[in-house]
Amino acid sequence: MPLLPPGDERQGERQGARSLRVDAERNRVRIVQTARRLYATEGLEVSLAAVAREAGVGKATLARNFASREDLIAAVFLDAMDGYIAITAEALSDPDPWHGFVSYIHDVCRLQAGDRGFAVVLSSAYPAAGALEAKRAEALHGFLQLITNAKATGHLREDFASEDMVLLMMANAGLIAATAEHAPDSWRRFAGLMQRAFANPGAPLPTLPRAPSSADLYRAMGRSG
Repeated sequence: MPLLPPGDERQGERQGARSLRVDAERNRVRIVQTARRLYATEGLEVSLAAVAREAGVGKATLARNFASREDLIAAVFLDAMDGYIAITAEALSDPDPWHGFVSYIHDVCRLQAGDRGFAVVLSSAYPAAGALEAKRAEALHGFLQLITNAKATGHLREDFASEDMVLLMMANAGLIAATAEHAPDSWRRFAGLMQRAFANPGAPLPTLPRAPSSADLYRAMGRSG
């Protein structure tokens, strides 16, 4: 077997290393894309083994890229947090702070409804995911200012607290999971009811969305049971 000149050997090693890096990055992207799709449609209950299987990689490959389930969740939803921040910024820029607040309630519930996994992420904490939590903190800072502005209009209840929004997102995440198949627009009614719960008497509000039908709710209840 002929020997390669030293320069050719080094070039071959560099090409091999480059190929390994490309393969590793391709695997990482495939894992994240697969997890994003599964989490969006099935929720965060999807196991790491199911993600690896669906992505066409081994469990060891997934573990090399993501040491824990929390690491994978952070990688999947980091960009989605930008959408949450954008909703907050848009509400703050509304010249009518009360209208901005009401729109914020609707838009956050809509954001949750579009992705079952993110619905849970918005109402959960991931202390080890620094970048994810930093973006959550940025959105919270804007929301606290929105509360102050909305209360100054006299339309938002004085006893409304930022923690009430966390309760709303937790409840909406459960509602979305329960009604996803048979009454997927139920979140609209829920958002409208919450807008009214937070408003002072006489505050201007959009028309309350129609309630889901009894038949659809019964089917959703059967699925939950």
